[in-house]
Amino acid sequence: MQSNRARLDRFVSEKTGVNRRDVRLLLAQGRLLIDGKPAQAINQIVDQFCSVFLDDQCLQENQAHYLMLHKPAGVVSATKDDHNPTVIDLLDHEARGSLHIVGRLDFNTTGLMLLTNDGRWSRALTQPEKKIPKWYRVRVEKALTEDYVQAFAKGLYFSYEDLTTLPAKLIIINPYEAELCLFEGRYHQVKRMFGHFDNEVLALHRFSVGGLELDPELLPGHSRVLSAAELHHLAALVS
Repeated sequence: MQSNRARLDRFVSEKTGVNRRDVRLLLAQGRLLIDGKPAQAINQIVDQFCSVFLDDQCLQENQAHYLMLHKPAGVVSATKDDHNPTVIDLLDHEARGSLHIVGRLDFNTTGLMLLTNDGRWSRALTQPEKKIPKWYRVRVEKALTEDYVQAFAKGLYFSYEDLTTLPAKLIIINPYEAELCLFEGRYHQVKRMFGHFDNEVLALHRFSVGGLELDPELLPGHSRVLSAAELHHLAALVS
């Protein structure tokens, strides 16, 4: 993904055509404002969400957006698809064209999805080393036993990729339903883990990411903006 950060002199030069050396004069004259304050240095970093003004001319004033979506089944976790509706198609938001998804859910998996136009935020939340916990509710075809709990906690070996999954927490709710906490997100991981026991996943629903719970009042297909408290909580996880 292309960087959305640049030095102030380069940014101003690209936006206005002013020679980078002449940007120093604009800075000394106090004509450049960043986030409402006079720019401090020629090498000051400007990111995609900085407000930048030259006199009364707006060079950039983008707003960061952070959304929670209740994904229904039958929707693709993508920004575009020629054959199926996407999660972006579900959004009623002025900036939906600039948003991207933060982690995928399979076609028929339902539940919590996050969307944003902030690439640094989404990368931080999806870095494998952060081991952000993700909770799912699972319904399976065959009865569950304590063997599943122990095997998931130990990690399961996937021979095709020659890897062992990270330890996962499985809580059996009833013989055919459980809650599962994963700290990674491999391709079709939940289905493959239960497939180790030749047990088909009939329904899969993600209800939490990093302790952020899916809003119970958010109907399938609907979305809302994350609150300041929710953003603060997620920021603490990746700081």
